[in-house]
Amino acid sequence: MFSLISGRTAGRSRTSAISVAALGTIMALATPAGLAHAATSDTAPVAARSAGTSTATTAKAAPAAAPAAWAAGTRAYLVITAPGGTAAVTGAVATKGGSVFATYDAIGVIVAHSTSTTFASSMRTVSGVQQVGATRTSDVPADAYNPALPANPSQSTTTLAESNRWDMTQIKADQAWAVTTGSASVKVGVLDTGVDDQHQDIAPNFNAADSASCAYGKADTRAGAWRDVDTHGTHVAGTIAAAKNGKGVIGVAPGVKISSVRIAEPNSTLFFAENTICGFVWAGDHGFKVTNNSYYTDPWQFNCPDNLDQAAIIEGVRRAQEYAEGKGSLQVAAAGNSNYDLANKTTDSESPNDSTPVTRTITNACIDIPTELPGVVTVAAQGNGGAKASYSNFGNGVIDVAAPGGDGSSGVYSTLPGGKYGNMNGTSMASPHVTGVAALIASANPSFTPAQIRDQLGVQATDRACPSDTRCKGTATKNGFFGEGSVDALKAVGGSTPPPGKYFENLTDVTVPDNTTVESPITVGGVTGNAPATLKVGVDVKHTYIGDLKVDLVAPDGSVYTLHNRTGGSADNIVQTYTVNASSEVANGVWKLRVNDNASQDSGRIDAWNLTF
Repeated sequence: MFSLISGRTAGRSRTSAISVAALGTIMALATPAGLAHAATSDTAPVAARSAGTSTATTAKAAPAAAPAAWAAGTRAYLVITAPGGTAAVTGAVATKGGSVFATYDAIGVIVAHSTSTTFASSMRTVSGVQQVGATRTSDVPADAYNPALPANPSQSTTTLAESNRWDMTQIKADQAWAVTTGSASVKVGVLDTGVDDQHQDIAPNFNAADSASCAYGKADTRAGAWRDVDTHGTHVAGTIAAAKNGKGVIGVAPGVKISSVRIAEPNSTLFFAENTICGFVWAGDHGFKVTNNSYYTDPWQFNCPDNLDQAAIIEGVRRAQEYAEGKGSLQVAAAGNSNYDLANKTTDSESPNDSTPVTRTITNACIDIPTELPGVVTVAAQGNGGAKASYSNFGNGVIDVAAPGGDGSSGVYSTLPGGKYGNMNGTSMASPHVTGVAALIASANPSFTPAQIRDQLGVQATDRACPSDTRCKGTATKNGFFGEGSVDALKAVGGSTPPPGKYFENLTDVTVPDNTTVESPITVGGVTGNAPATLKVGVDVKHTYIGDLKVDLVAPDGSVYTLHNRTGGSADNIVQTYTVNASSEVANGVWKLRVNDNASQDSGRIDAWNLTF
């Protein structure tokens, strides 16, 4: 699992490597530890759900005396007291060999640092202390005491025009935009590696006033502290709310506001418990309606309650999540990218990921956090077409809903730092689709509570039954692969799918050799009169270097409508639906998809294509 659940960022450590196509270049990226890790294993079984009660006081980190200077061997700990009870034990932190780094009194959590190997056991004897646990098996970086600001990358401009991408059409986001693009009063928090707020597709919707860094467990509100120390968070942000501005890409909810809360630490890009706690408290105090969490809390892929350290991590993050929900914030999280059954846990061989992993036997009592915390929406990933993504974690009673995460060559295309764009695969990519739909629900229903938004995500999802795979348990309406189904953005905003016109398709593969023209026919019959001005042409051409290709629709009378003309450079595959004004053409007859390869070295095939009248 990835800390990032895409490949850590989107599944860092739990996530397998993800592929990113940036500006037409495809490269393999290692998954950062901790990401849902972008396929990392953002797995949060959402079993017990509770709305969480709001607290009268806010849980802002209390100002603390400057910590002692950094020293080798400095470790971080959570000291848990009753809510409102931290002041009574802060003095003991120093007497037991530690220093207070941050305090969240409303939830009874102190983040302490110490070089003493007996700090945790000594603090557990202090009156008023309920739990104490180390949050990492490695030293706190010296950067924690004087954090460097992330780089502000120079920006590239793009000539890329917005188009209907497969992931957006699969959840009907393109149809939802005709109803609403979301409300600017809805704040969405991206808890991740940071966000490039200068990106041409993110800047119009970026909310700097409510952005910060929570790396190391204490809010850093300096301008730019929220910026990306990887690429993952910027990709996630674009999927949620890239602006509908005619260029680049469009997010699921392009009218809402995005805030960045960087919880990944630089260099390691790990997401430790104190960072997540800071992020959730920040979300609650700053009015985020939804947060996206495409990571798992490092260094443990699963935290087990029979381990004193991990029990404190569970309790601290649980309280922070409950605090945020009590303030009106719904958390959405990636399920993880290990193709693992979260309903039947047996082993963990990837923890701790900040030192040397060991294989240990675990049970279902051990949980992936924040993914499996009560109230969190757990998201599985689907490939192009709706099947379970090969890497996606699953589990009956754990997965809530499913959404496009990409698989193989059909990745999710979104924003990258520096004004760039690229593909990634992972549950880290699926989760922001659901976050975007949740933001649309909140926009259409301003009074909805987190519990009501969560319920609507399931009610409005499209049921998807188990395939012929014995690992998938459950019913056609709720199962371990898809939960309550695939999210539907159109239903989320109260729209309905217009009655489709007559549909025709050809699924026969046609090889496209180098420097050759091929055709695939579809015979249309039973349609009265001419074709519509909005004839939909669905194209699925698998081919490396699509800049070699010219793709045309040929009408029955031989008229040619060009769909794609040698654009896209070195990008792979054309999977897109085109709208063609064919109103001058008689509908019935033989239509053809013509593909012309104009160069050597790269070849492919027409995988399928279709017409909707």
